[in-house]
Amino acid sequence: MSWEVSISELKTEKGTRWKVTRRLPGLLVAETKIFSSKEEAQRQYEGWLQ
Repeated sequence: MSWEVSISELKTEKGTRWKVTRRLPGLLVAETKIFSSKEEAQRQYEGWLQ
């Protein structure tokens, strides 16, 4: 079983945030991290893909 990884943009009252989530399909297991920088979010996303 492999992780599904996603990145999405969130609009908040504090500005734009980036949410990076990985989950195992079919199981109730997920991890989410929120970033204020798109570059940091992209690094996390790429790290989870490896």
